[in-house]
Order: sequence, then structure tokens, then C-alpha cells
Amino acid sequence: MLLQMAVCARLCGVGQSRRCRRRQRHSQDQNSDSEVDMDEEEEEERVVGKMKDEPSSSCQNRRGAGPSGAGGLCGSADSAGPPHPQSLLDLPPELLVQIFSSLPGTALPNLALVCKKFRQILNTETIWRRRCTEEFGMRDDLRKMETVGMSSRDLYVKLLHPYRHILGLWQPDIGPYGGLLNVVVDGLFIIGWMYLPPHDPRVEDPMRRRPLFRIHMWEKNKATVECMYGHKGPHKGDIQTVKKDEFSTKCNQTDHHRMPGGRQEEFRTWLEEEWGRTLEDIFHEHMQELILMKFIYTSQYDNCLTYRRIYLPPCLPSDLLQPGLFKGTYGSHGLEIIMLSFHGSKAKATKLTGDPNVPAGQLTLEVDLNRPVRLPDLETQRSMEELSRLVRGVHEETQSGSEGQDAPAEGAEGSDSAPPTGAEGVEPGEPEPQPFVLPLGVMARNEVYPRTCKMCFYGTGLIAGHGFTSPERTPGLFALFDGDRFGFIWLELKSFSLYSRLSDQLPHAQAPSMQRFEAMLRNMQSWTS
Repeated sequence: MLLQMAVCARLCGVGQSRRCRRRQRHSQDQNSDSEVDMDEEEEEERVVGKMKDEPSSSCQNRRGAGPSGAGGLCGSADSAGPPHPQSLLDLPPELLVQIFSSLPGTALPNLALVCKKFRQILNTETIWRRRCTEEFGMRDDLRKMETVGMSSRDLYVKLLHPYRHILGLWQPDIGPYGGLLNVVVDGLFIIGWMYLPPHDPRVEDPMRRRPLFRIHMWEKNKATVECMYGHKGPHKGDIQTVKKDEFSTKCNQTDHHRMPGGRQEEFRTWLEEEWGRTLEDIFHEHMQELILMKFIYTSQYDNCLTYRRIYLPPCLPSDLLQPGLFKGTYGSHGLEIIMLSFHGSKAKATKLTGDPNVPAGQLTLEVDLNRPVRLPDLETQRSMEELSRLVRGVHEETQSGSEGQDAPAEGAEGSDSAPPTGAEGVEPGEPEPQPFVLPLGVMARNEVYPRTCKMCFYGTGLIAGHGFTSPERTPGLFALFDGDRFGFIWLELKSFSLYSRLSDQLPHAQAPSMQRFEAMLRNMQSWTS
């Protein structure tokens, strides 16, 4: 009874009458979803007719319980009924359908326990169709599904709701290499897409996607998990929830991952997918060793992996540019994925994919937005010595802590050129874009880099030996080119990294709060430290 009263108290007064809404739609000429609304109205009319022909026996039984019993929930025992509804059970079925449709799907199972009338109304497809649409973005797919005889309720109850906790972004535990998995509702499937950077060095090309698993409802009674790894098509797999914000995948038929030509054929196929070339095309011996090492390490998992949830960084009006995910060049290691976020006067870039030197989860770049650097003229920019003098001067001042944290160093802009605000980076009062060129002797994987930049800042980059030995933060120059591209000159390595934004839509990935996001960053570093 307490549960029934709590549910009724939560719902009482929710929504308008159906006639009022119809008049509003008619008066406002809202015709965009007329076809869907008509389907829902016809379905609700069928439910209403059924409910009028078959009054709820449970409600009739409760009406006789007297004022002190369940009659308080179902209304008075007067056969004529009061002039106004006294409880939810006195409301017309079509209004209850609208009320129930507005509730989150997690509340509906308990609602079905209240009485027989509620259970009958919860069989209405309109309710579940709306839940699938509002909670999981489905619409056109529902029409396709219903043509093959699958109900929206089955789809919600047996597929979308049980697996809702794995939607979003995840980082696989693949040692130092990490990765980026995006689990989405895709048509009538839930699919886990592994996101791969473009082939080196085409950093501005779109991301590549590879399906690792999928879950579907082809069998009406249950959802089926299939492994998509390998080249022989879908086969049996399994998904297990390890704990909150963590799950594991397991392949039950790893023989589907093997190729007729053995490991050599598997390596050639993997190399073509990973790098877009053959090993003979890669003349650098050190790069060949790194590629072979990655293949041996990653192929041992056979798609039996553990994934940890990651979030996209929150966006604030004061951010230098829109935070998010970027592809970047990392020398012989190829392209890697990083996450750019802002923390007060600091910009941080965290690796989502990594390498044996600096693994995934580590803070690859840290930029001090309180220390802008004014570039000299183009001819002087070509001198590595001049760039080193400017940046190392700021670095030494930062290390010594002299002249205060916020004081600009030699070559830095004055206080009137403070870090910009606004998601797109540059505002009207900021300096005009200035010419930009790499110093002679600086290596760049991609020679097609922007020749103007909006502003530059002092920063540090993380370098380390193989196996993440002797990690060290070394000075460098952060150059903002536009809202979707930036670069970093590593002074110690005499190398340049160009970063370009991921343009993919990533639903179910926003961080609940800045506190949760920062806690996630700390955890990511601990996973691979």
C-alpha cells in the first residue's frame, strides 16, 4: 500500500487532458509529427475502448474496502462517482497513457505492480515507443522494427534497458596502447565501435571505425551478444558487467579470428588496416620494430577485454577553445588520440591511445594559459635557437617561481593579451592571426600544417624511455591555429605534433560534473602508471 500511495502521489496532477492537447495542436498548426501522433492516437483509442468495456476488477474490489482501506486510492464507493477524480484510478485510460508515457522507463516496472488496470495500460505500445525515442533517440528504426513484428516494449525491456549502462565512451585495457570504444544504439542493434585514428600522417582525415561486438533482438525472447572481431563474420560472444563504470567482453569462438595463412597473413592484414601500407613500405627500422611489437601485444587479447568508462570534458565559457577529442602525430608511433580539457589557467591533453614510451592515460601536454608567447618575425622564427631562447626563458622562470606565477616572461604578451574566452577561441578584441613557420631542424610528420596561428603559449610535454622509464616534463610551445587545430613544438625532441579535432557525434558521453571528470582523469593515470 505504501508503494501504491507513493507512486500515485508522484503522478497526481501530471499532464493535461487529452482534449486540451488536441486543441493546442490544432490551434498551433503543429504538423511536423502528425503521422506519428495519429498512430499513437489510434492505438490509445483502442486501449481506451478496451478499458471502458472491461472495468478493472481490482479497482472494484478496492472500492468496497471502505475509507480506511484501499478505497482511499481508488476513490469513493459511490456508484455514481464524484464529480472530479479522487485518485489516478478514476482518470480516463487515455490520460493515464499520457502520464505513464512521460515517466522514465526505470519507473514503469514498479508502476505495473499497483493494480490490474495499470498493468493493462502499460501494455500500450505508445508508452514504450516514446521511451525508446526519448531515452535512446530511436524513431525511424521503430517503424522498421514493427514491420517485422517486434514490439517497442520487447525492444526496451529486453535490449535497451538491460544494456543502457554500457552506452557511451570507454577505454579498453590494452596495456600501454589503450583505445577508444564508443557504444551506441545503431538501428535495431547496440554496437561497440572501436575508433581508430586515420593512417599516419593524415591527421585531418576522419576517424576509422571497426565493430567489436553487437547486441540484437533477432530472437524475440532474449538479446543476443555477438563478437565481430576477425574476418569470418559475427559469432558467439558475451558481455559481463564487472562493476560500476566497467564491463568486459569475451569471445566464445576465437577460432573465428584465425586466418588460413596463419600469423603472417593476420599480420599483413592488420598492418594494412592499422597503417595503410606494407612492412616493406616502412623503411625506418625503429618504426618497424614498434609496429611488430604492437601487433604481438594487442593480438593476444582476442577481443576478450575490460573497458573503463571515460567522459568528454565539460565546456565552460572561459575555455580557450571547445574541449574534446583530437588526433595527433607522435613521430614513429604514428597517430594517437588525446583528450583536451581546461582546468582554470591550465589546458591539459590526456592520452586515450598510447605507446610503449608514454602509455595511454598519461598527461601528454600541459599548457599554462597565463604565459602567452609572442612569436618574432618569420625569418627569426626559422631559427631553433631563437625559439629555444624564448620558451626556455619562460620555463626557467616557471621552475624558479621568480617574479610571481602570473608575470609574463621575455617574449610574452602583456596583461592586455590575457587568455581568450568563449568556446570558439578568439573574440573580436584579440590580436589578429600571426604568421607561423616551424624552425629549421624541427621534424614534422605532416608538412601540411597551418601557416598562421591565433596565439601561442608556454607548455610542457611528457617524454620517457621505453616502458615509461625516467618520465620527464620538457618545455615546448603550444600554438593555437583555429577552433579545431593546434600544434606543439617539443624542444627536447626537435619535433612538431599537429592535432585535429574528432568530428564524430558521441552521445551518452558528457561528464556529469567537473568533479567526476577530474576524478576520471586521475584514475586514468593510475591505470597505466
